[in-house]
Amino acid sequence: MTTTDFFTTGEDVLRAAIAAELDRTRRRSLALTDSVDDADLTRQHSPLMSPLVWDLAHIGNQEELWLVRDVGGLVPLRSDIDELYDAFQHARADRPALPLLSPAEARGYVRGVREKTLDVLDRTPLRGRRLVADGFAFGMIVQHEQQHDETMLATHQLRTGEPVLHAPAPPPSILPPTAREVLIPGGPFTMGTDSDPWALDNERPAHTVLVDSFYLDAAPVTNAAYAEFIAEGGYDRREWWTEAGWAHRQQAELRAPLFWERDSDGTWWRRRFGVTEPVPAEEPVVHVCLHEAEAYARWAGRRLPTEAEWEKAARHDPVTGRSRRYPWGDEAPTEHHANLGQRHLSPAPVGAYPQGTTPAGVHQLVGDVWEWTSSTFTAHPGFAAFPYREYSEVFLDGGYQVLRGGSFGTDTSMARASFRNWDHPIRRQIFAGFRCARDAARAERS
Repeated sequence: MTTTDFFTTGEDVLRAAIAAELDRTRRRSLALTDSVDDADLTRQHSPLMSPLVWDLAHIGNQEELWLVRDVGGLVPLRSDIDELYDAFQHARADRPALPLLSPAEARGYVRGVREKTLDVLDRTPLRGRRLVADGFAFGMIVQHEQQHDETMLATHQLRTGEPVLHAPAPPPSILPPTAREVLIPGGPFTMGTDSDPWALDNERPAHTVLVDSFYLDAAPVTNAAYAEFIAEGGYDRREWWTEAGWAHRQQAELRAPLFWERDSDGTWWRRRFGVTEPVPAEEPVVHVCLHEAEAYARWAGRRLPTEAEWEKAARHDPVTGRSRRYPWGDEAPTEHHANLGQRHLSPAPVGAYPQGTTPAGVHQLVGDVWEWTSSTFTAHPGFAAFPYREYSEVFLDGGYQVLRGGSFGTDTSMARASFRNWDHPIRRQIFAGFRCARDAARAERS
């Protein structure tokens, strides 16, 4: 049972559930940072990423700003470090040169902040003020920390050296899709949400969107399918790429997904959290940028889905007409529904989660890999920034591309199908893949 199951119960039950979520999340953060030595914590493994110790202290600083100071009205522990851990003040590439807290100081800081947070939680009514109603501020901080945990997981993928993270392999394919693609009938549906207590501002408000009929891949594009694209000259043929995509492919010298290498006999290998292994054919392809996804889709005679198409496929119940919280319904995700929460350290093969399939037969829309869409990150009609502009508003209309669905590193607290992610079209270190779509013929739309 997750925290969201407690919203209709008493405050004491909700308060206990929030405390459990905070603890569960912190255990993940500490596991990601305790698994390496201090030198690894302070090292920058890529200019695209912060040192792990920066992420850890930033997590504590955001918690202090919102829960200790704002909600609790308490004196700050370390107001002198706010500027150091403001993500908008310093680019990631510049953060190693800052006078950051040492690993021991960062651990002590986040521990001290958490002690105060739990005191605030114990005495704060979870009603009235919008920031605290239904525990929103606490849920916002849980999700913020989990987002940084996924970022730290991506940093672990970029580090070199012996493996330090371990997890069981994902489950095998149990029930692969019976068809390559699924027809999603056209018509209106409710996009976004007004009712989810912990939904963030860019998911709001709920609004009606009309989507034409279209076909959507029943599963994400697999490594085997993507290898066919490479074998047929996908990275060499200009006609499959947009102008911006081809320029980036040349400038970045893209030849295959990030972390892939081909040996002399033509076998593809990948590096995964310090382990080198053959590329698994039936897993969704991961670590590709938007330009690579678009090029593959054109090669296949298809396109990427729009964000609205993706959400309709994931949420719309064709029987009742309502939008559900998850592709399988409103039941909170379990290990049988989706590959989430760093339970495994790779995507699962297609067909591994039949219980997570939509009524129409679309598999693995949540978990495994973030899915690129053809939509740029814009506001829903009626959007209002809350509780601060820097979460969403400053990124709107800024050339960012929307990704949906979450990855194997995304926490269940963000697995709802209304959750929106965004990044630069060239990003490959994130756990991103894609699936394709195509328009339905006129006869099929009627």
